[in-house]
Amino acid sequence: MLRDYQQRAISALYDWFRSNPTGHPILELPTGAGKSHIVAHLCQDIMRENPSARVLMLTHVKELIAQNASKLREAWPNAPMGIFSAGLGRKDIDAITFAGIQSIYRHAKSLGHIHLVVIDECHLVNNNKDGRYRKLLDDLMAINPSLRIVGLTATPYRLNQGYLTQGEDALFDDIIDVVSISELVVKGYLSPLRSKLPPKGQIDLMGIEKVAGEFNQKQLEDAARLSEIEAVETIIEYSAGRSSWLIFCTGVDHAQEVAMALNYRGVTAESITQHTSKDKRAELIAAFKAGRLQALTNCNVLTTGFDHPGIDLIAFLRPTMSAGLYMQMAGRGMRIAEGKTDCLVLDFAGNIERHGPVTNVTPASRSKREDGEAGDAPVKACPDCHELVLISEMVCPACGHEWEEKERDWELADRDIMGVENTRIMKVAEWEWREHVARKTGNHMLKVTYYPSSLTEKTVTEYLAILNLGWAGDKAKQRLLFMFEKSGAERWSNALPELCHILNRAQPPAAIKVEKQGKWDRVLGTEW
Repeated sequence: MLRDYQQRAISALYDWFRSNPTGHPILELPTGAGKSHIVAHLCQDIMRENPSARVLMLTHVKELIAQNASKLREAWPNAPMGIFSAGLGRKDIDAITFAGIQSIYRHAKSLGHIHLVVIDECHLVNNNKDGRYRKLLDDLMAINPSLRIVGLTATPYRLNQGYLTQGEDALFDDIIDVVSISELVVKGYLSPLRSKLPPKGQIDLMGIEKVAGEFNQKQLEDAARLSEIEAVETIIEYSAGRSSWLIFCTGVDHAQEVAMALNYRGVTAESITQHTSKDKRAELIAAFKAGRLQALTNCNVLTTGFDHPGIDLIAFLRPTMSAGLYMQMAGRGMRIAEGKTDCLVLDFAGNIERHGPVTNVTPASRSKREDGEAGDAPVKACPDCHELVLISEMVCPACGHEWEEKERDWELADRDIMGVENTRIMKVAEWEWREHVARKTGNHMLKVTYYPSSLTEKTVTEYLAILNLGWAGDKAKQRLLFMFEKSGAERWSNALPELCHILNRAQPPAAIKVEKQGKWDRVLGTEW
């Protein structure tokens, strides 16, 4: 049985295909949202509607291949399914094929006429047409020019590209966002994160150069190793009651040294790097999941394709300019587990300040990528327990420290990793309705601009795609009907220009509730 947002994702995908006869969308789903369940039901739907259809499910690691295939087998025991993965020791092709890109990219002819390709962790697909993904997809499109591609990811952006829909050679055309981290946390499907600004062990990035938009690897590792002992001691200091620690390091030597320092202080720890053999890696991960290891350190390994719900402490000892990498690291701690109330994030790398709360991350523009400019949702660190709390709070929720009024002027050091205070109420002076035509799809919709009462605030825009089919269109219609009733609009019309004329003469709301989502504002509700 699919969760409500999982079914919503499939419906939104169908709506997109109906509105766009060509093109390839991305389904953006937070880590832990259950992408494999969505894929399983999508495959089942497609094959029942068209038994001659052929679907290819692509990803980059054997663990995800096995996970996605197992979820399909659970949902549909007799599914016509094949697995093509050297790592799993199988090379079977069937109506639905789960494959590793490293194994399959030269075998387009063997796959034949594919109707749909689904790419898990599609942020790994770049705009380089010489890459393995692009080679296979180009070969499959030569066989079937009508091939459709769907990407799945929690982070639809890359460091040097921005959003995956950007760039002259971008593979994807649109991003379908159907559920937020906030919704999944509120509904109990994800575990919340807590963040602290460690009082010592911070990595000094002064003088670190940037290469292709990211910190220089050698310089970064040298800088991180200077403070690793203080960082290890701080991790232990704040680890009370937490049994499963995942630590992200800057390099192989750094990861090994941090693990050694933890062991020296009585913490059972091991490191996993690109030099760790597959058998040894599997052995260490099994020990970690079973609780025989308290901590795993790693470098560029345990970000995607690795999940252990019990992780209740994450330490960032790896600064990054990549919003995607930051989200993938933080996401390792958001799965729910019995007895787990939250996951503590200790940020020695300045990543939270650099990229903002996980509920509000967007890829930086090129102008901001160079200096790592942070966002504008300030917090302060508690002087007693170093909990990161919103600047407006006067009592620390973790230890009860009370700030005096004059302490409001503390220098801002960071901001809360969950971005819990990410909404605001804007008083409305007036509104303006217009017909809007989407530039890419040509779809017609309504656009309402809310003008604030305060001269210091900016206008907020809301789009209502009432002509769309399916869930998206139904939701927009319900919203419009609500506003018609509340605003006292005189009559209804099925013509968009006439609707705009009617609503422009109606009473606007007294205020709107607005949530910041990246550089955009999303209207959550209206008050009359």
